[in-house]
This record gives sequence, C-alpha cells and structure tokens, in this order.
Amino acid sequence: MKTPPFLLFAALLFWGWQSDLLWYGAAVGVLLEMSRFIKPRWELEDVDFNRIFSLCILVVVGVAAYIFTTSDEGGGLTGMFHSGFNGLRRAQNSSTVALTSVFRWLPLIFLPFAAAQIYNLRPSVPVTAVSMVLRIRRRRGEQSLAGRYVDFSYAYFMFCLFSAGIHQNHATYGYFCGLVVLILWALRTQRSRRFGWPIWTVGLLAVVLVGFLGQVGINRLERVVQNLDAELIARWMRSRTDPSQSFTSIGQIGELKLSPRIVIRLEPEQPGRAPEYLREASYRHYDSKNRTWYAGNATNDFSLLQCEPDQASWIFLPRKDTNTAVKIACYLEGRNREGDHEGLLPLPTGTFRLEHLPYGVSVIALQTNRTCAALATGVGLLIFDARYGPGATADSPPTDGTNGIDLSVPTNEMPALRQVIAEMGLTNADEADDQKRLAVQTFFARNFTYSIWQGLEKRAAPGASPLTKFLLSSRSGHCEYFATATVLLLRELGIPARYGVGYAVHEVSGAGYVVRERDAHAWCLAWNRQSRQWENFDTTPASWEAIEGRNASFLDTLSDARSWLVFQFEKLRWRETNLRQYILWTLLPVGVVLLYFILFKRRGRLRATPRRNEKTLPTWPGLDSVFYRLEAALGARGLPRQPAETLSDWLERALAEPALASLRAPLRELLYTHYRYRFDPQGLHEAERQAFIQNAETVLDALAKH
Repeated sequence: MKTPPFLLFAALLFWGWQSDLLWYGAAVGVLLEMSRFIKPRWELEDVDFNRIFSLCILVVVGVAAYIFTTSDEGGGLTGMFHSGFNGLRRAQNSSTVALTSVFRWLPLIFLPFAAAQIYNLRPSVPVTAVSMVLRIRRRRGEQSLAGRYVDFSYAYFMFCLFSAGIHQNHATYGYFCGLVVLILWALRTQRSRRFGWPIWTVGLLAVVLVGFLGQVGINRLERVVQNLDAELIARWMRSRTDPSQSFTSIGQIGELKLSPRIVIRLEPEQPGRAPEYLREASYRHYDSKNRTWYAGNATNDFSLLQCEPDQASWIFLPRKDTNTAVKIACYLEGRNREGDHEGLLPLPTGTFRLEHLPYGVSVIALQTNRTCAALATGVGLLIFDARYGPGATADSPPTDGTNGIDLSVPTNEMPALRQVIAEMGLTNADEADDQKRLAVQTFFARNFTYSIWQGLEKRAAPGASPLTKFLLSSRSGHCEYFATATVLLLRELGIPARYGVGYAVHEVSGAGYVVRERDAHAWCLAWNRQSRQWENFDTTPASWEAIEGRNASFLDTLSDARSWLVFQFEKLRWRETNLRQYILWTLLPVGVVLLYFILFKRRGRLRATPRRNEKTLPTWPGLDSVFYRLEAALGARGLPRQPAETLSDWLERALAEPALASLRAPLRELLYTHYRYRFDPQGLHEAERQAFIQNAETVLDALAKH
C-alpha cells in the first residue's frame, strides 16, 4: 500500500512549516518524490535494511543523549547545539526536552530508511527490519517470517504529521487544518467501495468535528492550568531549611529519628581537610512558647548577589583570600512561585567565594541576607567549589545596645538560666568573655548527656518550659536543646549569640565525604569582641555522632548504592558532567562501522528498474498462492470474480453451478488453506504447503476434465 503521488512531499512541507524548517522539509520532499522520475534503483538485501534501521535507532539514542546532557530546548537545527537557561527548560525537566526534540526530528532521523525503500529495486522493506523481536525470531529459523514485506511510506507519513505537532500550542488552527487536509488526501485512495462518496464524506466530517471540539477543549484546559496559582505548588515542595524560621523538636516526647539518605557530597581540594560544619542558615529570635527560632527581619534583607565577569564565580567577601577549597554537590529541593528549583546552600564557615557555578546554566539567581544565608534558584542539582577559611564571615555584626535582638532572652526562661549561671559560679559580670564561654562549655560537658529519646520529666516544676526541664532536671537531649540553651546562656551573660543550623561533616567516603539527613545539626554562633567575628561554639557532646550512627543498618549499603546511581543520573539530568563528549565520540565510530557494512560489505548494486514482463518478488505474503490459479480457471469457465467481491462470496456463487457439485468440498478446503497462507502470522509449514499445492493441482486437473 503505497502513498499517493506527492503526499509525502506535502507532509514534509507541512512538517517544515510547523517546525520553522520549511526549506529542510521541501528539500527532503523533493529528494523522495524524485524517485518517480529517476529510474535506477539499488538492490538492497534484507540485512541491509536491518542495518539502516539500526543506524536510525542509534541516531535517535545519540540525539536524545546529547540533548539530555546539554542545556538546549532542541527547538531548531542550530538551536540544538546552543546553551542557555530559559523558561521552557525551567518549566520542564531534561528528559522532556530530550524526548520532544527527538520527536520533532523523526522525519530527518528516519529519512535514510524511507529513502532506502523508495530507491530500492523492491519498493518494500522486510518486517524483520522494523521489529527486533521479529528479527530474533527469524534468526532462530522461523520460516513464516520469510518473504514478508511491508510498505514504510505510510509510517513515514505519520512520522511527519506527529513531528509537526511537537510545538507550543498557540491556540491557532493552522496545524489542525493542515492535518485534516493531509489525512483526507491519504484516506481518499483507500476508500472502501462498499460505501459511496456521500456516506464516506459524512463519516469523515463527523470525525473532523469531534477532533475540532477536542482541540478547542484542550486549549481551554491549558489556559485553566496556566492560571493556577503557582504558590500552591510551592507549598507542596518546600526546601528542607526555611531561611525565616526553624521549628525545633524541643519538648517532643519519643525518639527523634532521621533518615540515612545522602543529601550532600563533598570532595576537599586537600584530602582530609573537610570543613567541620556546613551552615545553611542562622536565627536570632527565640519564641519559647512555640519552641521556634526566627531570623527576625533578616529574611527581608535578601538581596541579589551579582555574578563575576567570568559568569561562574560569586564573591561574598571581596577582601579575603585563602587556598582552602571544597567541592560541594547538593540538591535544591524547594520550589519558588515560578516553579523553579530553590534552596539554601550548605556552606563552610568563612566562605568568601563560590566558583564553577555558571550563571544562567546552573543558577539563575543567588541571594544573600544579613545572617549569611545563601538562597539559590536554578537546577535541581548544584556542584560548585566553595573557598573558605578562618577569619571574617559574611554575617552582619550583632545589633547595638543591650536590648538588641542578638542579646534578647525570653522572660520565662530567665529564672532557669540565672540558676544555671549561679551553679557555674559566674558571679562577676565583668569576667572576660573567654572565661564565660569556657565555663559554659565545661558545664555542659560535665553535667549533660546526648540523647535522641525524650520522656516525661516528673522532677521538673509544674508549668516549666521544655528548655527549663532540660537545664534543671533531665539534662539530656539532642543538639537543638544544647544549641538553644547555649545561645540563651551566652546572651544572659552578655555575649551576643545566634542559633545556626546545617550539617556536621564526619563520614569519609572514598576520596571525599558524604552527609546524610541524620547528620543535620544545630549549634551556637558566638560573637568574639576582640576579633569582631562570629565563631562556631558547639556544646553538644561529641558522642552524638556515634549515637546517631547506631541507627545505621546493613540496608544502608543498598541505600547508598541507590543514592550513588541517582546522583550519577542527576548529574546527567542537570548537565553537571562532561559525559556528552564521550557519548559523541562513542557514537561516531559505531555509526561509521554501520555505514560501512551497509554500503560496502553487502556490495549493494545499482540497477535499472525491471521491465514489466520481468518476474518480480511478491510484496506481500501469500501472493504466490496456487489458489489464484483456481480463480483464473473458474473465471475462464465464465465465473469471474466481481470488483470488491470477497473470495468466499465469489466461491459460493461459483459453486452454485451444478457441474462443480463434486468439487465443492475440496474447493472450500483449499480456500480455507489459502486464507491461512495469506493472513495467519504462523503461516503454513513446509509439509502443509506442499499438500496445499498438490491438492490444488488435483482440483485443476479435475476442472480441465469437466
């Protein structure tokens, strides 16, 4: 079943028009339609078609892999090889971009296969070429697949229509109208003769009307979806750490459990010199009633950080320079109102510069506030280098005055804090800050233990806050208890302090380190008046890492392997790897080898088109059936088959002749066997085929004698 003349040319023009590639579509259409005027043909064998189709599939994989590992939309011939961060890529993930790009280019990708059929001596392709399953079955010796061929032109026609629809919906009807015209053109030649033109036309118009209503409905549905408030989606996908507030688990009864999932990977520039802490945010105001830390007005101070001229570096402190650096890989698991990935970066203390973080490719915005929180907006996985070192940080200095937010203490916590200060023996308010900090550190180390389990504390006074119970009676808790108590104690002693959250780095993995969710940590930031810098001040017992590690199980190994595979996939997805270069260099020699086998190994020869009296191979299984000789013999007796009359109807009409009464049973049996030979996927075995021919010869001899 071949396509009507110039239908493929029109389909390719339509594809080029819809894809903004009109000249490419016209050129390909001319190439295919020129076969009607060019007589020489290639003599390709079945194995050649198998290799050409494999080459096309290889191109599909290669194009998809290349686009998947780059930052392109795939929207044009040259646009496929340009980078950029745009609205479409922010709204769709890389896999969607790769698939849509490949679908858009199907007419060009499968052009060699279509041209091979059109310019071949036999204008059809083996069914085994387009199905790997059938190809394997044929290699195993299944004879029913031998000699079965199909016409690929209609499949190529559908590729053109499908690819023409891979574009943004602009609520216009050009695509729909063109699609209707081309389909009507294709179906016109296939109209069944059992139905007249009026019925056929009415049926098609009904289908077109249903399709038009579906097009209008899809346009309206798309507008409804686009008008949904993106803030609802942002609420469902928040970052792990909120820069404005931090809810603590202080006062909760039971065991605090955290996941062993790996969330951050580090690779120090100098092996073994990893930062001790990765801070995401810090907070200044504690609400004792809700057990929540707030950043105060710091979240209102977020401002865009300008990228350096190299478009890959971001400077936090311009007058600081050290040689210590660490490569950090982290995920942005939140979403903003526009649907972009967003999250706080886990940075070492004293970070002053980020490198290898391309603007417009990895991030589209980087903001910082007065508490040194870095809020990034970009792709789902970020890999960058952080340069850090001791000394100044990007945190703002403490607020002036004794009533500043960095010295504020909830009034209901003051009695417990003063009782603890008295227990530490700090009676002189003029003592040095170093002595006060040493006393606080010693007090927690001698009298407190780390525990992720919290039960009912019966020794505490009625109505006491959870923090008061921790300080005066239980003296056991997790890092949030220690960090909160330390911040408030230092403030009560006149030392500005803040509450920091992030992760502790301690687990070695290969040449680097991994950080799990259970490594989430809270600690105190204390102000050093002499150096005028914020310093980490952690009073949580060091045993907390070992206690958290007890929750590990043998299943963590499987989880880590899965996490590594996901990490490698995410690197490909978010283009944080150079694998695309290796993919291109790998696909190139494979394609050259396949092309060599197609063109030279089988030595396909160019021949002229055979004359009409030459015997050609059948283009469909069963056309060499011996039953057609019986049909011709009965037609010679004055019983020809009418146009559009089925073989079964014709045979029953012919068998109504009394002279053929003795041949009714054999002829019906031969017709049944003929249908099996023509249409049964299993076909006839060799013995059945020989019996079919022998029985037909017997009936032919009987007809000759009548």
